[in-house]
Amino acid sequence: MTSEEYLQERLDDQIKWYDDKSSWNQMWYKRLRALEILFSVTLPFLVSHIAGDSDMLKLLTGAMGVAIALIAGLVTLYKFQENWVEYRATAETLKHEKYLYLTQSAPYDGNNAFHLLVATAESAMSKENADWSQVFKERQKDTTGNSEAG
Repeated sequence: MTSEEYLQERLDDQIKWYDDKSSWNQMWYKRLRALEILFSVTLPFLVSHIAGDSDMLKLLTGAMGVAIALIAGLVTLYKFQENWVEYRATAETLKHEKYLYLTQSAPYDGNNAFHLLVATAESAMSKENADWSQVFKERQKDTTGNSEAG
């Protein structure tokens, strides 16, 4: 594989993937947290400022309380913020290494520049994959109640 092929077929593809995943996680994190905040500030207002023993009010305030708990649980379970930050960091690391390589800046200013780029980029992607695998194992352990994942 030539350096041009690696840059286009592997590195650019992975940068786009991490960038897209980061944006997706950021969007869901911000949407869910905004809903959680909206419901959290509206709920006390409804309870304290709307008079009467309306069954509809009781239903609405109860549903909002459930929605707040559900949203908080989803944000925690799916780790949108953590994924957003981790994917963004990996994308930026890959971009940084790519630009250092393209400009032949240190450490890519020697004869072994392409091999060093591949090793560095693959290491960054492998680290992110290993981190994801560890999170998945922890989630599995939490949901099954076992002390060992597997």
